[in-house]
Amino acid sequence: QVQLVESGGGSVRTGGSLTLSCTISGNIDSIDCMGWYRQVPGQQRELVAIAIGEDVTNYADSVKGRFTISRDNAKNIMHLMMDNLKPEDTAVYYCNGDQWDSAQSYWGQGTQVIVSS
Repeated sequence: QVQLVESGGGSVRTGGSLTLSCTISGNIDSIDCMGWYRQVPGQQRELVAIAIGEDVTNYADSVKGRFTISRDNAKNIMHLMMDNLKPEDTAVYYCNGDQWDSAQSYWGQGTQVIVSS
């Protein structure tokens, strides 16, 4: 069983920075793809960034060059470093982990990010 717990959300001004963390209980090595998603009330949850293993990453166009995803399997943790934040980044951010062979998908409870102008 895998559990994900996010932390690090908060409120910042435009141009500010935040780092989100996702702590994984269980075997992070069993998770093939980990990612960050975000959701605004009334809208669909959208992909922000994913990390396959520790070296392969991909980002939504809206965050490229501003956000950096990293995962450390030895420490069972994943981060999302967010720089140059914009009001449109305001959302609840969710940590996700997918196991491909079992088709299991795990989600954290979410952490709120608010960016004010």
